[in-house]
Amino acid sequence: MQKESDCIFGLRAVIEAIKAGKQIDRLLIKQGLQGSLYHEMMTEVKAHNIVYQIVPLERIELVTKKNHQGVLAWLSEIEFQYIANLLPMIFEKGEDPLFIALDGVSDVRNFGAIVRTAECLGAHGIIIPEKGSARITADAVKTSAGALHTFPVCREKSIVKAIEYLKDSGLKVISAAERSGVVLTEAKFSGPTVLILGSEEKGISRELISLSDFQVKIPMTGTIESLNVSVAAGIFLYEIIRQRSA
Repeated sequence: MQKESDCIFGLRAVIEAIKAGKQIDRLLIKQGLQGSLYHEMMTEVKAHNIVYQIVPLERIELVTKKNHQGVLAWLSEIEFQYIANLLPMIFEKGEDPLFIALDGVSDVRNFGAIVRTAECLGAHGIIIPEKGSARITADAVKTSAGALHTFPVCREKSIVKAIEYLKDSGLKVISAAERSGVVLTEAKFSGPTVLILGSEEKGISRELISLSDFQVKIPMTGTIESLNVSVAAGIFLYEIIRQRSA
């Protein structure tokens, strides 16, 4: 449950937070809100591409019944980056980019664990969509062992467009898929790469699968059919780094 102590509320408070350069992780706005301060806030929201939701009053008052004026916002624990800014810097260093794209991974502890593993194994960044992904909470930061404070997280409006951009930029797109005929140890992971991981419930969307150069699975011999996504991420990343180091 989101707590009152984790958020800011009130039109002027949100406006000033945005103007001060604070990154807003999430913004709830009451249905039917109007007025000059509301329009001033929305001008800032749209100028800074802030994700927001229009919700019933009851949704806001589940968190606080104080004088919220119909708006409630959570500040981001981290500073997000954009893939179009990050990728050129990696190429300029003479390195082969390695990104992990998460499609629908909403559990904050899984997300934090993936970031920790990615940082330890030398990946360059995590890509998440604005909607449908884990929120960057204190729990996520703790699970990442603090890696979220330094490791690049790119939150993109469309993960599909982000993958298309990476593919056009020369990256190989690999999807982790349980039903693939290609086993992890048989795949070749050399060169610039983006690895897509999906949620344990829904897997990877068809649109992202269609963009993939190939799909790869982890060989399983037990009776349980799937791995926790953070564990799967560690196995994939280890194999990628092992091949790159060979």
